[in-house]
Amino acid sequence: MKMTDILHRYYGDFDLIKEKWNEDYESILIKTKYDQKYKRCRLAKKTPKKEGYFTVFWKKDQENKNIPYTDEDLGDELIIVVIDGCHCGLFIIPKEVAISKKILSTKDCKGKMSMRFYPPWCTNLNKTAQKTQKWQMDYFRIDIDGKEVISHFAVAKENHVFC
Repeated sequence: MKMTDILHRYYGDFDLIKEKWNEDYESILIKTKYDQKYKRCRLAKKTPKKEGYFTVFWKKDQENKNIPYTDEDLGDELIIVVIDGCHCGLFIIPKEVAISKKILSTKDCKGKMSMRFYPPWCTNLNKTAQKTQKWQMDYFRIDIDGKEVISHFAVAKENHVFC
């Protein structure tokens, strides 16, 4: 399954704009047909030595230097897609949360250019990763047979939900 397949199953039809940066993470901007809102999407990848899934979100400034996205760049949501064999899901991070978690750059915050995401099947986590996973799970969604499942941490962990 591809990232766009999962996005289509969740959002239906959308216009897609490929971004010139972060191509290794299938960076796209989508505008959904049903609400006409923009969502910046990234694929998060499993890394061999550390739990979780890594992704990046940055742009180039006028001097061709990598800088974090600003609150004005995001659109309405940051969508992180995780695909790992039979495991898959979406982290749908609203703009306000991306600001409060210091993912986006604002006048008061530097922002982040990369981050790890921890779906419910990531269980061997250190304390810092557990803390991150706890807030991330409020925004994790999975798709089973075309039906949205809102995956709260305890429910998803207990039921071992997969695609």
